[in-house]
Amino acid sequence: MKQLSRYVGTFVLGSIALVLMVVLGIDVIAALIDGLDEIRNDYRFRDVLYDIGLTLPSRIYRNIPFASLIGCLLGLGVLAGNSELVVMRAAGVSLLRISGFVARPVILVIIIGTVLGDFVVPYTDQLAESRKMLLRGERDNLATTSGVWNRESNEFIHFNAVYPNGRLFGVTRYRFDQQRRIEAVSFSAQATFFDDYWLEERGVITRFIDGGTETDSFATRRWESGLSPDLLQLVSMAPESLPMESLYNYAGYLDQQGQTSSNYWLAFWTKALQPITILGLVLIAVSFVFGPLREATMGYRIFSGVVVGIVFQTTQQLLGPSSIVFGFSPFWAVMVPAMVSIIIGMVLLRRSA
Repeated sequence: MKQLSRYVGTFVLGSIALVLMVVLGIDVIAALIDGLDEIRNDYRFRDVLYDIGLTLPSRIYRNIPFASLIGCLLGLGVLAGNSELVVMRAAGVSLLRISGFVARPVILVIIIGTVLGDFVVPYTDQLAESRKMLLRGERDNLATTSGVWNRESNEFIHFNAVYPNGRLFGVTRYRFDQQRRIEAVSFSAQATFFDDYWLEERGVITRFIDGGTETDSFATRRWESGLSPDLLQLVSMAPESLPMESLYNYAGYLDQQGQTSSNYWLAFWTKALQPITILGLVLIAVSFVFGPLREATMGYRIFSGVVVGIVFQTTQQLLGPSSIVFGFSPFWAVMVPAMVSIIIGMVLLRRSA
């Protein structure tokens, strides 16, 4: 039985990997076409390729549920086409046990996806986005429309680019007095974090005094701030690129402050419930092979899987924003499609038993 489990698991895992490579290739080609429109200044074609390489972990993570569905349909379909599944059933192997054979490689895929989503994607996505900003010529530019804003006490601060591990580029600080009149504006090309303070480099400061201004420059300047690299990562990145722990903590913090946190809760539950989502899709794939698609051709199986995957993703994409607009829990926006998949899969498997 162990050899049979290993055989089925290897076949399914190989099929998932193959489908993932195909889907990833299509995703990369689409990203490459989009990237050609962004080429300007020092941002060139080789930089587009480099940034696509940096975002590969994110693309893999996003496509794992879809690849798992199609991969299981493909792998089990080949086994069914060779009558190997018929032989297994005739030898007394139950549907439940065959489903367990399929679940083992899928669990491995889930573990790999979780590691990518929580430890690799946050770093590579931030690096890719910051690098793109710098190469577009916004490194030392004061008048840029992109970047990140933050408020601290009586200062409004803008960063052109936020790099991982405590590196900032294009730091503009606007300081106001108690009457909301501007006191000073400073711009530094770069800032680096050291333990509990930032060190600004190559900067200019303009002070507004008695209806006039005076300007000074500095090579380096110590900047005492409550901002940390971890906090800047939260405010500078899209919620879906953040690790689950950061999403949970920041969403809770926003709730305590009475601010909108739906986007962060939606991203958190999407990541936290992805294993259930994948298992639900795989259960549908198994039930299709033993049920409605038992006698179907391979092309029809793949087509059916693509349709199911598109319907599932569209449903999640509609329910997610709907939870933000209509105010119901993002948990249900993610959980309902996954539970529907599991229920449909179980019903079809029971009919096939």
